[in-house]
Amino acid sequence: MKSKNRLIVEFIAREWVDSAESQNSFATEHSIDEKTVRRIKYDKDYQISLITIMKICEAKDIKLSDFFRKVGI
Repeated sequence: MKSKNRLIVEFIAREWVDSAESQNSFATEHSIDEKTVRRIKYDKDYQISLITIMKICEAKDIKLSDFFRKVGI
């Protein structure tokens, strides 16, 4: 069974980062560091912070509760 953190990171990578024009553009549009985007995509041990989730959701105009529902948590 995957951890909730892993479900969140994989959802963001699959649904949003992979479809972005570039990692840099995703980072800029969501007010996060490009290194964070690379970690979301490639680091299997990455522990995403609530602040990062909040920044991404704010840029996507999604409530946290709706985000977690989409992830299935």
